[in-house]
Amino acid sequence: MAHEILRIQKTYGRDSFAIVSTGQLLTEEFYTLGKPARGCIGTNNYDGNTTLCMSSAVSGYKRSFGSDGPPGNYKDFEHTDCLIAWGSNLPEQHPIIYWRMKEAQEKRNFPLIVVDPRVTMLAQNADMHLAITPGTDVVLQNALMHVILDEGLEDRDYIAANCADFELMEKEVQKYDPVSASKICGIDEDTIRNVARLYANADAAMSIWTMGINQSTHGSDGVVGINNLNLITGNIGKAGGTSLSITGQCNAMGTREWSSCSGLPGYRVLEKPEDSEEIDKFWGIDAEFFPKQRGLTETDIFPAIETGQIKGLWLIATNPMTSMANTERIRKTLEKLDFLVVQDSYADVETTQYAHLYLPAATWAEKEGVFTNTERRVNIVRKVTDAPGESQADLWIFNEVAKRFENGSKIKFPQALSDVFDEMCELSKGRLLDISGMSHDKIEAQRGIQWPYTSEEADRGVEPPAGGKRLYTEAGTFRYADGKAKLIPLPFIDNNEVPDDDYPLWLNTGRLVEHFHTRTKTGKVGNNKYSPIPFMEINPDAAQELGIVHSEYVRCISRRGDAVVMAMCTQRVPENMIFIPFHFHDCVNRLTLGLLDPHSRQPAFKQSAVRVECVEDQQATAQMSMEMRGF
Repeated sequence: MAHEILRIQKTYGRDSFAIVSTGQLLTEEFYTLGKPARGCIGTNNYDGNTTLCMSSAVSGYKRSFGSDGPPGNYKDFEHTDCLIAWGSNLPEQHPIIYWRMKEAQEKRNFPLIVVDPRVTMLAQNADMHLAITPGTDVVLQNALMHVILDEGLEDRDYIAANCADFELMEKEVQKYDPVSASKICGIDEDTIRNVARLYANADAAMSIWTMGINQSTHGSDGVVGINNLNLITGNIGKAGGTSLSITGQCNAMGTREWSSCSGLPGYRVLEKPEDSEEIDKFWGIDAEFFPKQRGLTETDIFPAIETGQIKGLWLIATNPMTSMANTERIRKTLEKLDFLVVQDSYADVETTQYAHLYLPAATWAEKEGVFTNTERRVNIVRKVTDAPGESQADLWIFNEVAKRFENGSKIKFPQALSDVFDEMCELSKGRLLDISGMSHDKIEAQRGIQWPYTSEEADRGVEPPAGGKRLYTEAGTFRYADGKAKLIPLPFIDNNEVPDDDYPLWLNTGRLVEHFHTRTKTGKVGNNKYSPIPFMEINPDAAQELGIVHSEYVRCISRRGDAVVMAMCTQRVPENMIFIPFHFHDCVNRLTLGLLDPHSRQPAFKQSAVRVECVEDQQATAQMSMEMRGF
């Protein structure tokens, strides 16, 4: 592996080899991966698959607050007086969080407003369901703020103490009166006014979101719009008031904090020389070895393979054959590589078909380490069984790879897991994500600790609060130099792919509770029987017009490709839309376009146009579909 990487870099340049990581590793492993990636191999084209799910949240937090890091916590459900869920279907996406929210709602009876083009399980239980036109969340957000400012419902004292650029944002939202906005976003003007008043008049109001916001050409703007709404109503930094992104992977926060994908460990950025110098001194290598700015994201790495800019790729616990848009294009891209390394716990992931080298890795119960959840809570996994065969913990693999490079002899690679965590604690001191007061044993004893928790607090005997911590609870503590959050104007640019005469239906995608992501895990266990094959939700009236019969196979066609799925007639989707789960590698991402958000580089998996055709030979199609899935 090292020989091939060095050969490629010597021939084509250091950045001709790329690394794409995951949200599935433990945090000590993320931190250690940064050493070979940034410090030894030295490629600037290093990213994680969180670009496909959380990068819009990261970008939005940074633009609004000056740093990544969700400001609230799950305890806010127990204090809020109004909750808006933007493109989030908690019962199927995050069932444990859903029951916590539901329990709080039953006690407090706060109104639940769901913004989603589909009648999801959460929308069915909402007080108000806003069936928005796909890709127009920014329009609705601006219209809500228009009403709030027009009726004087904003919190002027909070804005003066905590926000910058209010006048610029105010000027932009004046363009989005509810009458005009309703024609774009599909929500009637009275509903817009009622929701705006309900949210602004609540003593505490919060917003949560997942992929319905993030996976859009306006994903980062959508997050900023949520932050704007909460900032002008004074709902950041107080109990029950927050902008809370719900992460999609078990340690998506850990990779954001420590992996060095978008910069250097501990929310450091490559663009700041002082950040590079800190890591240079700590790791013991020349700061000039680090690039001066972030390189390509995952969604830019694959086009760079097509053009020959990148010749080698290391994939770690991620499967772009399922997760990236336009599957056929990705297949051809992987075939162009001189050298592909796949590191995974499962040898049968689709990418191994194109790999030149496979590294078998241990999964979570076969190793130890910490992870960080949505509310910044650090918790620990203890090893319960040995990894099978030649599988090794990812930490061991990263250390062994680093030894094969010149800088590997300069950088310290602790073998003991607690020593790796101690390095992270040291590097976190004085930063927003300060974990210096934590240790593995203390985390286990407390059943998780939220950051920040400092060594000074630990030395004084201050125990982590059981109720959870919030960020930005005091005026002027945002991460910009002036201590203020930015209110950012958000003009709406309609650059989505929209239905037309040739492709008349919106394609919406999402999760099922029975499966996790690319089904690498859940496709192999008993619950496969609950959802063994891909299906398409279609409105009964649309189905009748197209001659489609419930439970028959149909062919969905986009400008990228086609997919065969089973039709399910349901009123959960409007007549101009279909919904397909994203878990099946030979299905929905054959259709998706994946236009990129300009700020986060996250693909728009939620806004594509398709047509649907009947399949004549139902028996042969059913047989082929079942055989493809091992039945």
